Amino acid sequence: MYYYYDYSWFVLLPAIIFTMITQARINSAYRTYSQVPVSTGVTGAEAARAMMDANGLSGVAINILNGGNSLVNYYDPKTKSLNLSREVYSSRSVSSVCIACHEVGHAIQDASHYAPLALRNGIVPVVNLTQMVSWPMIFFGLLMSAASPYGSLLFLIGVGCFLFVIFFHLITLPVEFNASNRALANLRELRLVNEEDYIGSRAVLKAAAMTYVAALATAVASLLRVFVIAGNRRS
Repeated sequence: MYYYYDYSWFVLLPAIIFTMITQARINSAYRTYSQVPVSTGVTGAEAARAMMDANGLSGVAINILNGGNSLVNYYDPKTKSLNLSREVYSSRSVSSVCIACHEVGHAIQDASHYAPLALRNGIVPVVNLTQMVSWPMIFFGLLMSAASPYGSLLFLIGVGCFLFVIFFHLITLPVEFNASNRALANLRELRLVNEEDYIGSRAVLKAAAMTYVAALATAVASLLRVFVIAGNRRS
């Protein structure tokens, strides 16, 4: 009996393991420092307000997100508002304060027209479209390639669309790292944390940043796996 093994999975496996490790690290760091009260006693919302006021963003509103994951927090450039989970908004922990201030980092980027953020926000509609169509085009392109030259063309167009998705993940890295650096600098300059709190804040934000590295690695590995599959079909 003949058995077929899809060895292309081995291309993706390291990225999957890396993603699992980074997700475990951010969950562990968040849980650890969500139990550590910040020395200044401020809530996430209060720290965010202080950082925004110090950077000329007193007009940016802070909203509470009802329900959902406590790690889901974001700055909305369309409404110019900071949106924090209920836990991050009201908690006086090191985790909540640094996460809230990280999102303020994005607000400062927006106000200062930080180029990578402007580029990332500008390509979001295109990325949403290419992400939706890339895999169907790659899949049907592979199926049709043996019977029609249009299959190869469809495959290449799908790959081109997915390369745009990878570019989005790539441009996200400087945006996220810069927001964390702004948060850490302001936490120290505005004396929202002491040195011990600062070390914890850095640990949380570093772990969070690695999730974006993992997303990029997974996207690249997924595309490499597609090329391995395509090469196997031709051989």
